[in-house]
Amino acid sequence: MNTIWIVMPILIVLMFLLGIDLNKKSFTEIARNPKAVLVGLFGQLVVLPVIAFAVAWLLKLPPVYFMGLVLVACCPGGSSSNVFTMLIKGDVALSVTLTAFSSVITLFTLPVIMEFVTGVVSDLSGVEIHLPIGKLLVQNLVLIFVPMILGSLFRHYAPKAAEKVSKGLGKVAFPALMTLALVFFLQYRQEIADHFLVLGLSGAFLILAAMACSSGLSRLGSFGKPIQRTIVIEVGMQNAAQAIAIASSPFIFNSGEMALPAIIYALLMNVILLTYVYFIKKK
Repeated sequence: MNTIWIVMPILIVLMFLLGIDLNKKSFTEIARNPKAVLVGLFGQLVVLPVIAFAVAWLLKLPPVYFMGLVLVACCPGGSSSNVFTMLIKGDVALSVTLTAFSSVITLFTLPVIMEFVTGVVSDLSGVEIHLPIGKLLVQNLVLIFVPMILGSLFRHYAPKAAEKVSKGLGKVAFPALMTLALVFFLQYRQEIADHFLVLGLSGAFLILAAMACSSGLSRLGSFGKPIQRTIVIEVGMQNAAQAIAIASSPFIFNSGEMALPAIIYALLMNVILLTYVYFIKKK
């Protein structure tokens, strides 16, 4: 069974929810606090892919996992980051803004970075890997941009209905992601068992290094604690569903194995960041 047919509806729902969350505050946030937005986006769009590439290189990941790990880092912030930001009393408006802007910007940065990584991996493995950039752009537009716009328009023209839909779909999204993870585990249990140590280490290093670097960046920016915590969450939490959709799509890489780093990453991401939330709340 190709899990893309499970991933696509989940990703569309997540991006539709993000579109519903967008409001005037989301777009005025960049004028209110441009430095925080720029630092957050720099962490997501530049620092994170560099960290992923370094981790994959140092751990000498097999080509398919090398590309899978960098792919996760190239994706935008996850929609769950807004909930995590709220739990630690961060800047929710900034969180939504960063998630929305990164979702749009990565439509263009993701193909560029993955084209470079594909070339590097091809040279290392001696096997030519082709990235269909046109199909990647089209799929991301359909699964990311269009649902966001529809969600935003829905909120604009039917705010009360949008609020009810948001609450209902919000309860379904996380269980759906866990179901997706379970399906992947069952389908690729042998591959996961054989490479769990290296996949777990690479995913954990990526998340922890991203949190450490984003914390350093936010401190250099002299931001208050709420903004610092928000940037840490945003940079540490990526849209794993999008990475899975790209890796397993029959139109792009058509590789369930390439999606495994994203699956492991998603599980570790929730564990590590929930631990972070716990200590912040306790503190």
